[in-house]
Amino acid sequence: MSKNLNREILKNKNCFIAGATGGIGKRIAKKMAEHSCNLFLTSDDAEGLREMREGIKNVRVAYEQGNLNRVEDIERIIAKTKREFGNIDILINCAGIFPVKSLHESVLEDFDNCFNVNIRAAFLFCKAFSESMTKNKWGRIVNIGSSSSYGGTKNTALYCASKHAILGLSRALHQELKENGVRVFCVSPGGAKTEMGRKITWQDYNTLIGPEDIAEYISFIISFDGDMVVDEARLNRMITQ
Repeated sequence: MSKNLNREILKNKNCFIAGATGGIGKRIAKKMAEHSCNLFLTSDDAEGLREMREGIKNVRVAYEQGNLNRVEDIERIIAKTKREFGNIDILINCAGIFPVKSLHESVLEDFDNCFNVNIRAAFLFCKAFSESMTKNKWGRIVNIGSSSSYGGTKNTALYCASKHAILGLSRALHQELKENGVRVFCVSPGGAKTEMGRKITWQDYNTLIGPEDIAEYISFIISFDGDMVVDEARLNRMITQ
């Protein structure tokens, strides 16, 4: 194994996952637990969070339910995380919504909801948890983008715009925080085999990416601790028709 790739470096790290009960978030949580990371999980699905805590046995797991469209919920989640864990070493912003509407059908509330969940929440979590990362001179922030971070598809203008924004946020924060040992990644998968992926009716669901592969890739790239970083990655489907 290369001296720069050290899976043991994740052991006992505190990992916060937003969107933890979603198809990708759940797989990431399980993968981080395999690497002995303590987990703080958040989602709007209280029952799903309870089930995840009960199902993950080998590490410490805490959670807080909340609606990421509400700033007061985000503030409550951040406060509980800091009470429970003190600091976060790895932040994974996986929460997202996927409105499929034409421009003329979309209203301002749709815009606000999409940007609040997909980009504002990520910004607030980055701001809150990067403070201890910079102080400790080590940290990982993974923002989940999309193939829509780089392109556009009809009837998904709001989603595409929000995913372009998460890519821009990630690029800027990587440049800002890297001198303090904090690496910021934007991982942008194509359509995945999740409930959200079922809304991509113009693609064959059977050709979409397995969320377990996305989780494996994320655990891989954040394990490098030398002079190389894969700060931006596009995860494409093999079959694209």
